[in-house]
Amino acid sequence: MSEAVEWVQTQVRAAVIRDGLHPVRDREAVQGLVDRAVQEYDLRSLREDLPALGDAQEAGRRVMAELSGLGPLQPLMDDPTIEEVWLNGPDRVFVARAGMAELTGIRLRQDELRTLVERMLAPTNRRLDLSSPFVDAALPDGSRLHVAIPDITRGAWYVNIRKFVSRAQRLDDLVESGSLTRAAARYLHAAVVCGMNVLVSGPTQAGKTTLLNCLTASIPPRERLVTAEEVFELTPPLRDVVALQCRPANLDGAGEIGLRRLVKEALRMRPDRIVVGEVREAESLDLLLALNSGVPGMATVHSNGARDALSKMCTLPLLAGPNIGSSFVVPTVAASVDLVVHCDRDRSGRRGVREIALVGAAGENGVIELARLFRDDGAGLVQRTEADAEHPKLRAAGLRAVDVLAGAA
Repeated sequence: MSEAVEWVQTQVRAAVIRDGLHPVRDREAVQGLVDRAVQEYDLRSLREDLPALGDAQEAGRRVMAELSGLGPLQPLMDDPTIEEVWLNGPDRVFVARAGMAELTGIRLRQDELRTLVERMLAPTNRRLDLSSPFVDAALPDGSRLHVAIPDITRGAWYVNIRKFVSRAQRLDDLVESGSLTRAAARYLHAAVVCGMNVLVSGPTQAGKTTLLNCLTASIPPRERLVTAEEVFELTPPLRDVVALQCRPANLDGAGEIGLRRLVKEALRMRPDRIVVGEVREAESLDLLLALNSGVPGMATVHSNGARDALSKMCTLPLLAGPNIGSSFVVPTVAASVDLVVHCDRDRSGRRGVREIALVGAAGENGVIELARLFRDDGAGLVQRTEADAEHPKLRAAGLRAVDVLAGAA
């Protein structure tokens, strides 16, 4: 950093402390201080023998990046082509573009990395220490932060920042990007409108959250939506939304609010719909009970396919306690989940919907019927005309699957 920029940064830091500002929460006010400091330095450099500031706009960006941004990482955060940033220690900084990983030339010191992590966590009310060596948090711009520190890790601090860069807000946006066909988008829109319960599945970074967010845009505008997430990621474009997120335990080990509690509380908030960001553990039981009680909903789950997603939903509720058995869970899953939408990412990093399947009844052998309406076998998502796309909830809404798929509905 040049002497001139360091001088401006010192002046701004002093003003921030003087005015009692927080560099992250009071970003707009800090930006004003930076602009004034840069302007004053420019004027002084005309009268005094001071180091050249160079491009005033660039100098201001560098000062803001050090004060309220992420310092050397800020250019990566500002780059719209970068989807994720991760650090395997201070001297190995990676990014992902279009699903492909790249090693950057950025190098930090260990103290710089710790300072950056502390700055990112400051407005989140989340802590990171020896007693709590993992942390999940949402950054002000919506990016998701995950940090792991020793002695859980082998000496290094591991940091992942998953940026919220998707421009897709509706199913039509996914069609335009090639992630979804027009017919599949019409069917998914109708499924959400008529209140079908949708399970979005896929591996990590397959676009599950993006698809779920686009599905929420199809919820009728007069309905009240309650979302439950570990960390805020969903941004439903609706007027009546209640967003809930989990809370970690405090220093005394008390006060933790888990996803299972949020699902239970959501039912007390007069929801017309509920959405669970990601189902991983026993909260799956509470979600199934909610869906089976007549409240439509959606959720995501990690899996390798639609069939695997259903199997996982039949297994996760067993974590709720020894009194929960497969004889109860399997028919409950069959009665509660109507549609499974599976996403994936190919070797080139391209994301898309690979499978859309209707859920049928549970057989005597404990296997749930699955009718694959759309499937991508390597040549794109194709409708399987031999599969029956009709569903009671479509008919109850006055819709016929054949008309929806043809665009006549």
